Amino acid sequence: MTSPRRRWPSATAAASVLVVAGSGAALFLTNPTREDYGAFAGQTLVKLATEEICERQTLPLVLQLWISDCPRLIADQEQSLALLADQFTRRWNVGLASVYVTEVGGQNLLPALRLPRYTVTSLAIAGQFLVLNAHSEPGKLE
Repeated sequence: MTSPRRRWPSATAAASVLVVAGSGAALFLTNPTREDYGAFAGQTLVKLATEEICERQTLPLVLQLWISDCPRLIADQEQSLALLADQFTRRWNVGLASVYVTEVGGQNLLPALRLPRYTVTSLAIAGQFLVLNAHSEPGKLE
């Protein structure tokens, strides 16, 4: 009786397994941290707030006259916005990637002025952030 011959996997199958395992390990190691997201969120919120507040002229006329450089005023708040975003962010970490959902704003700045509300959903993968959805509800002057 002859013993059954052991079949080794083909070189293509072995290479495929190594590529998939290596890719998974690379994605796991490059999954951005919450701190990385904080920096990204700060930049994103500066851009959204500049568009909403400065470019669409949603500030009351009195404040427009008082604030000479609205975009710079908001850009100077990037670190504060990053810290604020961190407080209002939920993260779903699936190992190879993460999904972040940040919801900020909507508070009353002055008795008659409500800040815009921003919601940003982002995918973090391979050391990068991809904004999946970003929208805002405009502020109100009551």
